[in-house]
Amino acid sequence: MAYNLKNQNFLKLLDLSPKDITFLLDLSRDLKRAKYTGTETQRLKGKNVALIFEKASTRTRCAFETAVNDQGGHVTYLGPSGTQIGAKETMKDTARVLGRMYDGIEYRGFGQSIVEELGEFAGVPVWNGLTTEFHPTQILADFLTMIEHSDKPLNQIKFAYLGDAQNNMGNSLMIGAAKMGMDFRAVAPKAVQPTAELVAIAKEIAKETGATITITDDLKAGVKDCDFLYTDVWVSMGEADEVWKERIALLEPYQVNQAAMDATGNPDVKFMHCLPAFHNRDTKVGEEIYQKFGLDGLEVTEEVFEGPASIVFDEAENRLHTIKAVMVATLGA
Repeated sequence: MAYNLKNQNFLKLLDLSPKDITFLLDLSRDLKRAKYTGTETQRLKGKNVALIFEKASTRTRCAFETAVNDQGGHVTYLGPSGTQIGAKETMKDTARVLGRMYDGIEYRGFGQSIVEELGEFAGVPVWNGLTTEFHPTQILADFLTMIEHSDKPLNQIKFAYLGDAQNNMGNSLMIGAAKMGMDFRAVAPKAVQPTAELVAIAKEIAKETGATITITDDLKAGVKDCDFLYTDVWVSMGEADEVWKERIALLEPYQVNQAAMDATGNPDVKFMHCLPAFHNRDTKVGEEIYQKFGLDGLEVTEEVFEGPASIVFDEAENRLHTIKAVMVATLGA
């Protein structure tokens, strides 16, 4: 490859330059075309990859496993109860064991410091599949999807993230947008806006890239002229009913519904979500939400989710191609 990320970790977008991100997005498109046309070259032949999942997953796990298989490698899945991490063995020790057996390691779990420690001591490329603070592989998929659904380059795209903007998605989208010179708006109540420290970092990056970073609790002003509206779930699974009640009261005004879409003033605005989404009563949790709180959907309505502006399944598919690009770039022959 002309551009070399070989043997590097992929832990957070703050570690990458705009050139790095552009390279990964370009490689993602190349790999996607190759898969569609049946011309894929296997660059992970003979490579063994460990997937550490301290949190359950659908898209991230399937994307990593399929990507490794497509590229001719081999996968070991280590689930939430499948290791001694944190119980009998530290992550530092685990890293030094797995690094001698595997060529690359993915981690999905809790604090960012955990994956950073894994990356420091493994001695092989480590990839962040999600931590409490950041979700960098998702952002690559999001930006690839935006490129596919817009005739504008990334640095001319305007998008808003609505809801809990202090979570890993709000953090990662803001940093990714800053890196790529985009117009990003975090539209959220003050209690769940990004931390002042991270906003300051994003705005410092924006000085170099020409990005615009806006933090507001005004939905109409925040979504005006946007090309994409993005949201995520409001509450983590396992939280008490009282927490759900408080979060719903706080965030219901920031639901992505047709009124929010119309408020952009852009008839071509698209809807995005990292999934899973609470948009109807067709799941166990969805029905429980309805029975307890009388709502058919939470962060997005069924009308928007299933409507023509929704590109969430293109976005989900692109997890595969972008994750594959990360592994090929950092580990591939």
